[in-house]
Amino acid sequence: MKVDPRTLSPDAAYFWQIATIVPRPIAWTSTLNEDGSANLAPFSFFTGAAADPPLCIICVSRRKQSRAKKDTWQNIERTGEYVIHVVPEALAAQMNVTSKDHPHGTDEFVAAGLTKVPAEIVKPPRVGEAPVAMECRLERIVEIGRAGTAIIVSEILLWHVRDDLLVNGRLDVGKLDAVGRMAGSGYVRTRDRFDMVRPKSR
Repeated sequence: MKVDPRTLSPDAAYFWQIATIVPRPIAWTSTLNEDGSANLAPFSFFTGAAADPPLCIICVSRRKQSRAKKDTWQNIERTGEYVIHVVPEALAAQMNVTSKDHPHGTDEFVAAGLTKVPAEIVKPPRVGEAPVAMECRLERIVEIGRAGTAIIVSEILLWHVRDDLLVNGRLDVGKLDAVGRMAGSGYVRTRDRFDMVRPKSR
């Protein structure tokens, strides 16, 4: 079978993306609305981009997105600040609540029963229950595609890591127990892992 994107509708192309680019980490992202209320939304088009300085990217589309996700783009563009959280399985249900298309101005922290904790460098609050939070400052926004999509590039200014996740000063990914996105309503746990030593160059 061959799939030619030129023959597909945007919805069909999106399906093939989320079905084949897997598993995807989730950027559970908090920002501040214009009135000062908190906004919280998950994004699965998310990855690291560079190490010096540490940069990450999330992609936000205007097309078929919830109000909270659309607000995220506007809030980051306006304030230049946000916080990304890792989603463990223990918080998957709350993360899912924040993906709902709530009315504009809804505080997703309250809707999901989450605790707001002040960040140290940026103004948006972080999720107190999240095992890892990354305070971020906008580096640039690049608009791409026909439907209106933003590649939001930001510098990670500070990591918050729960102490019990550390073993000899390093993050234990098993204890982190993160979840990722598959296609449709599918998610994946990161518990089933294996190691391979990278071959040495001659």
